[in-house]
Amino acid sequence: MTQKLRSDARDNRDRIVTAARALFAESGLDVGMREIARKAEVGPATLYRRFPSRQDLVAEAFTVEIRSCRETVEDGCADPDAWRGLTSVVTSLVTANVHNRGFTDSFFAADPPDQTISEERRDLLRQLSGLARRAQAQGRLRPDFVVDDLVLVLLAVRGLSTLAPDARAAAARRFAVLAVDGLRAPAPAPATHS
Repeated sequence: MTQKLRSDARDNRDRIVTAARALFAESGLDVGMREIARKAEVGPATLYRRFPSRQDLVAEAFTVEIRSCRETVEDGCADPDAWRGLTSVVTSLVTANVHNRGFTDSFFAADPPDQTISEERRDLLRQLSGLARRAQAQGRLRPDFVVDDLVLVLLAVRGLSTLAPDARAAAARRFAVLAVDGLRAPAPAPATHS
């Protein structure tokens, strides 16, 4: 009997997290806890027993996204060609986050809904700042770039979530190309001979 209850409790928890991920991705963080419980086909009491606070649920729902974001940034930072590393990070983050409005909202919120997200953001932005300085030293990244410019690019991706779901991927790829072009250092002016 105890094993059956543990299995049911685990199934309920998994359904809650799956429902929260889907709703946060599509609608952002304004989704109500009752709506999540309804989609998970559990009662509100079951939801609150598993996740006593909204912050607990947000942190759990975005565990996979945070891990993926970290891997993307670390891979970009490990590239010996800093410009190539930075452009791969921009492209990957833009194309991944176009389908997850809630993660982008929570990751870049002025007051993140969870301490873990806040700490991750701080660390990832620190790593990206170092990558950007390397790309600037190579003369490939515009000299006036600051890491807030990358945040601005990623925040702009939220607008793409208003497109039809089947149009988002192509729009995100195009947006990434335009963003990378905007970050590129201007070509040096041709030398003039008198």
